Amino acid sequence: MPRTNFQELLDAGAHFGHLKRKWNPNMEPYIFMEKNGIHIIDLQKTVVKIDEAANAIKQIAKSGRKILFVATKKQAKDLVSDLVKNVGMPYVTERWPGGMLTNFPTIRKAVKKMISIDKMMKDTSWDNLSKREKLQITRQRAKLEKMLGSISDLSRLPAALFVVDVLKEKIAVREAQKLGIPVFAIVDTNSNPDDVDFVIPANDDASQSIRLIVGAMTDAIAEGLNERKFEKGKDDESEEDDKKGAKASKAKADEDEDSDEE
Repeated sequence: MPRTNFQELLDAGAHFGHLKRKWNPNMEPYIFMEKNGIHIIDLQKTVVKIDEAANAIKQIAKSGRKILFVATKKQAKDLVSDLVKNVGMPYVTERWPGGMLTNFPTIRKAVKKMISIDKMMKDTSWDNLSKREKLQITRQRAKLEKMLGSISDLSRLPAALFVVDVLKEKIAVREAQKLGIPVFAIVDTNSNPDDVDFVIPANDDASQSIRLIVGAMTDAIAEGLNERKFEKGKDDESEEDDKKGAKASKAKADEDEDSDEE
């Protein structure tokens, strides 16, 4: 079963591209036609590409690695954060911190700073600080939370990036390319698909289009995490059975040894 269908994408307005004069010629394979000066995206290809991307993302989640979602545009940020939060993946919906991937250790230091402030606030020494000092630290904490709160659990580089609007997030895409991190993205007719490993040709401005596609990705992640949990449970059971079997064998061997002595 496909994760989406032509009608759902059509209803979400995923087929509307940009004005013809703004197009990127590399998007030609994904364009169905031009109507009233606007390019119309071939949704049959979008259905296929969503399935390809979702299957790949599912395998990444199943392996226990992280996918970082990047969506800083106004119509995407809230809905992306809500969807991604539900599957426990990191996301950036405020301004992209330059060097977040290429200078990851520095970003981790900033996250650790935020965690240390949290510890300080719970400590008795917090009460000994002046009102002014408390205000400065609280402001610093709020700034760090806004920029890095959603990636505080990201202890190592993500296995992949999912991007809404590759033009707006070109710095993030460039950093991922430098490090060989695969990029999944919703790519509109004004963007270059050659910069993306898993292209999903669709309208990257309509909130319904974004919700439908990102929802398909988070559903795939949830499936991958559930399969991982199930397999881990089976492995734990198998390990327990092996231990029980080993104990039984040892007990039997001890019993045989006692019989021989008699």
